[in-house]
Amino acid sequence: MSWRRQLLARKSLETILAEMEGENRLKRALGPVSLTALGIGAVIGAGIFVATGAAAKDVAGPALMVSYLVAGLTCIFAALCYAEFASMAPVAGSAYTYAYTTLGELFAWIIGWDLVLEYAVAAATVANGWSSYSQSVLLKLGVVLPMALCGAPQKYDQGHILPNSIAKLEGHEITQKYLDEKEAQWPGGEIKPAKGVFWVRATRSGASVDPIKEDGRVLVMGTVGDKELESRLTDIQTARMNLLAILVVSAVTAVLVKGIQESAGFNALMVAIKVSAVLFVIVVGAFYINPENWTRDFAPYGWTGVSVFGIPVLGKPGPEGTPVGMLAGAAIIFFAYIGFDAVSTQAEEAKNPQRDVPIGIIASLIICTILYIGVVAVLTGMVPYKELSKDAGVSDAFRRIGLNWAEFIIAIAGVAGITSVLLVMLLSAPRVFLAMARDGLVPKSVFASVHPTWKTPWISTILIGACVMLMTAFLPIDALLHLTNIGTLFAFIIVCAAVWVMRYVNPEAPRPFRCPLVPVVPVAGILCCLLLMLSLPAANWLRLFVWLLIGLVIYFCYGMWHSTQGKSLREALKQIEPPTAGPQSNITGR
Repeated sequence: MSWRRQLLARKSLETILAEMEGENRLKRALGPVSLTALGIGAVIGAGIFVATGAAAKDVAGPALMVSYLVAGLTCIFAALCYAEFASMAPVAGSAYTYAYTTLGELFAWIIGWDLVLEYAVAAATVANGWSSYSQSVLLKLGVVLPMALCGAPQKYDQGHILPNSIAKLEGHEITQKYLDEKEAQWPGGEIKPAKGVFWVRATRSGASVDPIKEDGRVLVMGTVGDKELESRLTDIQTARMNLLAILVVSAVTAVLVKGIQESAGFNALMVAIKVSAVLFVIVVGAFYINPENWTRDFAPYGWTGVSVFGIPVLGKPGPEGTPVGMLAGAAIIFFAYIGFDAVSTQAEEAKNPQRDVPIGIIASLIICTILYIGVVAVLTGMVPYKELSKDAGVSDAFRRIGLNWAEFIIAIAGVAGITSVLLVMLLSAPRVFLAMARDGLVPKSVFASVHPTWKTPWISTILIGACVMLMTAFLPIDALLHLTNIGTLFAFIIVCAAVWVMRYVNPEAPRPFRCPLVPVVPVAGILCCLLLMLSLPAANWLRLFVWLLIGLVIYFCYGMWHSTQGKSLREALKQIEPPTAGPQSNITGR
């Protein structure tokens, strides 16, 4: 049964190394500094100025500093495994290539399909965030874009797809929102529960339309579908496309097609801007720290907070039933580290990949961890954690001490940060497809085409850029966001397992960088990532299984039959099978 052998057929390390010497290679132009900058560019975005405030206020308090340390250590386990494999097989493909050499073709396809999803959806989400952030900056300058150009036609709201629109009712701006409130304020001041989709009072701020609350209660104006109410609506504005997202994705795609040196140079500029801003926040903010804000109640929510499929199993849940505590904070902000693995996808473009790629992976992770902890330390030291702003923690903290002009610096750093993350995500996805195309699992003429002059996978880059533009322009991208999280953790588990397996399958292979304490480090990485995966809601697992099912259909309909490895295996089996001319000729059972 050749197809059964093919599913578990492994690609030899010798074959991978031989491919590095072939034609149609990518241009080796990246040194350790460029690779480290790519890692930092992928990890640190505008979220460092926003998410830290919300997580400290509602989940971990000042102990969020320890949460970042725990999350960073978890990533270190995976990073060490990535570094060993990247030094052994310095070609495009990242975890896809590593899985192919250890677990076989089927697992390689699954992880490659998963990685493409991770990078493409992350790029669309980041482009959407870039648009929202840029619109908020334009708003401060007095520039307001028409609603029709501000977002996708639909929005994702707690599992429900709703129109992304705003209207007026009796002079009040209202929008549709899904509610599950024990207490909401209805017309006439009546206080009663609200569960379902309702028209609520709202206000538009740039790209976002947010519900208005009084005394913590949403102001309900009526039920969606109420014909009498909806007949009185005026000035209805509906989003049609996310114009700024389209423009930024097209610009970044053009830079990526032009060449890896231009891409790395542009990324380095963006990284320099945002790291300078982060250092500014840390250094200047340090002069306004009140140590009592740390010592008074360092871990107000406790040191635990673990859940399985959304059900708290260790520690007390918060008011909304979700886990709180230091470990819960680590699970939430772990996703701030997503992206460091993208360095391994650029291994084929590194000048000295055996040395430079491990340096880029580990150095970027360490630098980002230090910067994250520094920002949280300053933020929780400047302002008591209970008083932190959930929407703009850092900006609000500097506003409190009278440094309003710092908000402009933070805004510029936010735009630069998001741009660099978008660049690295769009840079990584075509490299994974390139590796898969070389193995015949996706069409070679499209995804393995390298530009003769620029030495970039230009067709693949343009196609992925176009898909990302369509997603971020017209789809409620938040519906797919959590797939990025669970998909990344799944990739980390595969890489940790692959390093462990390779130590037994091919112990004599040259390893310029060796992951220490094998199997302790790989096992620790697997367990930590699995714990974080279990902490995600069950709906995220369902979405992952659906995406993988789609991928398996594509593999069995196309990839398996066009696989280079599969074709070689079938040819080999034909040569060793006896002739089938007579009824007694087939006696080997093969």
